[in-house]
Amino acid sequence: MTDEPSFTEATAVAAAGSGQWSGAFAPGWDILGNTNGGYTLAVASRAASASEDGRLPVSVTGHFVRRARTGPITVRTETVRSGRRFSVVRSDISQDGAVVLATIGTYSADPGTAETLLADATPVDLPPPEKCERVTSSKTGPFPPPSMDRFEMRAGPNLARMAAEGPTGQARIDGWLRLHNNEPFDAHALIMATDAFPPTAFNAGLPVGWTPTLELTVHLRATRVVGWLKCEYTTRFVSGGYLEEDGLIWDENDNLVAQSRQLALVSQPQ
Repeated sequence: MTDEPSFTEATAVAAAGSGQWSGAFAPGWDILGNTNGGYTLAVASRAASASEDGRLPVSVTGHFVRRARTGPITVRTETVRSGRRFSVVRSDISQDGAVVLATIGTYSADPGTAETLLADATPVDLPPPEKCERVTSSKTGPFPPPSMDRFEMRAGPNLARMAAEGPTGQARIDGWLRLHNNEPFDAHALIMATDAFPPTAFNAGLPVGWTPTLELTVHLRATRVVGWLKCEYTTRFVSGGYLEEDGLIWDENDNLVAQSRQLALVSQPQ
């Protein structure tokens, strides 16, 4: 158990006028002083959802304009279209008068629970969470970063081997994730989860350092998940100074709940 703010509280926004919302990036969600990208996108999604009377995200894309820091923020939302079932909403987050994140997303009044008609992938094979080592922030260096203490992460085989023996040469990371106090993963928390694990490039032997996200797209396949998430991330190409990272997130019953792809810069040695 922990008495720190829940994820819902850490991403809360308050109405501040027509299409405007106020909030703050909470302490501890940073990497080398830069607020985690998935967390910032979750805050923007929560504001956009609130602007549409609680419609939930189906697909959200964020473009990261500047470095974000812990502290007050302003969110502006604009409804591009609001239909019977779907709304399209633009949102941006500003700090000190400058935009740090620009997003566009589709939000649904009825995300649906239709049966799976095609599944051409299977969940990563992981030992039970209790048999996997917990990942926490470093007390002596920048990695693992403080954000690792904002949730409970358990290292899967690829992450565990990297931590114990160094990079395996494969750009692959896996493991379990849940929120403190067994707080359910709502759609916004699932957005954060897609960017919670260490970059896959670290396991390929690329420099360990801040790996800035340029763009992150998340597709939501569930609206609420209780318990552990089973997560797998892979990179196939690193070229021109950029890398892509693909994420698949499953629930404890092996149902796909979220997919992601992000484009990031290759980190430089620290």
